[in-house]
Amino acid sequence: MSESIERSAPAADPYTLTADGIKEPPVGWRASLRYLGPGLILSASIVGSGELIATTALGAQAGFVLLWLVIVSTLVKVAVQVELARWTIATGQPALTGYAKVPPKIFGIGWVNLLWAVLALSKLLQLGGIIGGTAVAFSILLPIGGDPLAFQSLLVWTAVLAIGSIALLYSNRYSLIERGAAVLVVIFTAVTVLIALGLPATPFAYGIDDLGSGLQFLIPAGALGAALAMFGITGVGADEITFYTYWCVEKGYARWVGPNDGSEEWVRRANGWIRVMYKDAFVSWVIYTFGTLAFYLMGAAVLNPQGLTPEGNGMITTLSRMYTDTLGEWANIIFLLGAIAVLGSTMWASIPSWSRMYTNLLATFGVLDWQDPVARLKWIRVFTVALPLLWGVLYLTIQSPVIMVQIAGVMTGIFLVGVVWAVYWLRRNETDPRLHGGRGFSVFLAVSSAAIALLGVYSLLDVFGVI
Repeated sequence: MSESIERSAPAADPYTLTADGIKEPPVGWRASLRYLGPGLILSASIVGSGELIATTALGAQAGFVLLWLVIVSTLVKVAVQVELARWTIATGQPALTGYAKVPPKIFGIGWVNLLWAVLALSKLLQLGGIIGGTAVAFSILLPIGGDPLAFQSLLVWTAVLAIGSIALLYSNRYSLIERGAAVLVVIFTAVTVLIALGLPATPFAYGIDDLGSGLQFLIPAGALGAALAMFGITGVGADEITFYTYWCVEKGYARWVGPNDGSEEWVRRANGWIRVMYKDAFVSWVIYTFGTLAFYLMGAAVLNPQGLTPEGNGMITTLSRMYTDTLGEWANIIFLLGAIAVLGSTMWASIPSWSRMYTNLLATFGVLDWQDPVARLKWIRVFTVALPLLWGVLYLTIQSPVIMVQIAGVMTGIFLVGVVWAVYWLRRNETDPRLHGGRGFSVFLAVSSAAIALLGVYSLLDVFGVI
């Protein structure tokens, strides 16, 4: 009995490609819908810190003038995301395994993975800001000990969030993570977009002239730093591009393609599942683009005219003005519940995603065998416990969610350059040429890569005080 279980285990592991796992790809949108899912987890992660905090703060600071940047920042990185996922579906390998192969290596470690480790340190601040923002929302809704922004109440709610997240996500089942992400995405998208569309009927109405002024490709003086942070965070950032590959594997795309035997049948299956991934990426892009636009519009239409900018622990109170000033004081509860859904969705998606990436990084260092499902799950669970606790401690120490998120946004912009380099190297050296997209996609990828590279170079020069 145990021998038969042992033999069947590799076939059930999505990271192990066998002929037994092959499945024919669906054709058309209707047949493909049941196979979408990784993009929902991506959307749950994206429409959180970047949108509720960084994008709204930028709208409050700059007004409508940077509306164009919201659209560009969500669209321009999709080609890189899709190209890396294409390599993953073709090989069954997740991103950090691929990054480790990209030369040159420093002390035997791929330079992209070393850069990723630096990014991961800055992301500790961002996720600390996320858990902190969620704790503030809970504390205002249900304060403990009187003052909702006092350390006691924030400490209790931060602990509750960290421990609760660990309990819910410890199993790390893909189906649970996907379903939870889907529920949260539906909640925050519906509430936010409806309120943004309803603003024209309030004292904070915006019109065609306002929207037109935001599409003139200008960056006002004093808003460049916030714009860079927003570009790095909104849409798919370096971390989302990276962890999307893990969810594509765990959904089953690579396993259903099967191992590359060089046949035309394999190419047909691979291209079929890659087309499903395209649909998945497109749906997620629509979701997070509309969510991002909604948050920016609310910041520009409601907060900017009043000179309000989200800062420190008062961020949630300031942001709630977007709702209370348009709908009345009763809407504060709706806002707090919406903020919990938005920020909570990022926590929900980020904990298992970062747990996988940290585990994969250790595997590239030789700490464990990534292909061993038992060892892999063990380490993923270790990080599932450790990361929320660490994020909570960082928030309670710093207590400035906006700054914590924006620092990580700048680092994300820098790391995107490494991702682009790795994607091109993997495309040229490991992706079967028969799976490359057409000429139109190649142009899209080149434009996307150039924009990301310029952002990264500018971010580096800014960090070192050159500009």
